[in-house]
Amino acid sequence: MEEKKSISREEEARILEAFKEKDWNEIKSADSWVIFKVMGEFVQGFEKMAKIGPCVSIFGSARTKPDDKYYKIAEEIAAKVVRHGYGVITGGGPGIMEAGNKGANAQGGKSVGLNIDLPFEQNNNIYIDRDKSIDFDYFFVRKVMFVKYSQGFIVLPGGFGTMDELFEALTLIQTKKIGQFPIVLVGREFWSGLVDWLKKTMLEIGNISETDLDLFHVVDTATEAVDVIDEFYTKYNLSPNF
Repeated sequence: MEEKKSISREEEARILEAFKEKDWNEIKSADSWVIFKVMGEFVQGFEKMAKIGPCVSIFGSARTKPDDKYYKIAEEIAAKVVRHGYGVITGGGPGIMEAGNKGANAQGGKSVGLNIDLPFEQNNNIYIDRDKSIDFDYFFVRKVMFVKYSQGFIVLPGGFGTMDELFEALTLIQTKKIGQFPIVLVGREFWSGLVDWLKKTMLEIGNISETDLDLFHVVDTATEAVDVIDEFYTKYNLSPNF
C-alpha cells in the first residue's frame, strides 16, 4: 500500500483558502486588481524587451552548481552566442541561469534576466545587466517574454520549470501559433530517456507526428548548440543586427 505523503501547514492553509466561501463583491474586487497587476507586468516587459535586439534564451536548473559540467557548458554557450552577435536571456536566477548570464557578461554582450518571485531557489544573479533585469510574479507573463523575444532556445538539464518552458515552445510551434525557431537540447545523456519516450510511447500511439520530432535538436557541446542556431538563420539569410 502506498504511503500517504504529508503536506505542510502552509500548503494545507492554501488548499482551505481555495474552498473558502467568498461573496460576489469580494471575488470581483480581488479579480479586478489581478487584471491590473497582470497588465502592468506585460507593459513593463514589452517596454524593456522591445529594445534588446536578437537574443537566445538559455534554460536549465537553478540547482546546478558552478563546478558542474553543465554549468561550464552553459557559460561557454553564452559566450559563443554573444560572439555570434546575439544577446542572452535567462530566468535570472542561480545555476544554469547564472552561467548563461555570466558567459554573456564576460564577453560584453547583452545579458537579460527575467526573474520570478519564488519562495525558494530563485534569487537574481549578479551577471544581469542592470537595465535588463525584469521581475515577474506570474509565470505565464514571463513565458510570453521568453517566446516573443527569443530567436532560439538552448535547454540544458533542469527540472519541472525547464520542462514547462521547453514544452510551451514546442506546443506553440507545433500548433503554428508562432513561427518556428531553433530549439536545442544540450546533453544527450540527460535527454535520451525523454526522447526515447517521445518516440516509443507518444509517437507510437499517435499523439504526435513524426515531423514533430524535428522541432528540436539534441547535442553535447557548446559549439554544436550555437551551430544549430547559426545554421537555422543562415537558411533565410538572416543575421543578428544590433
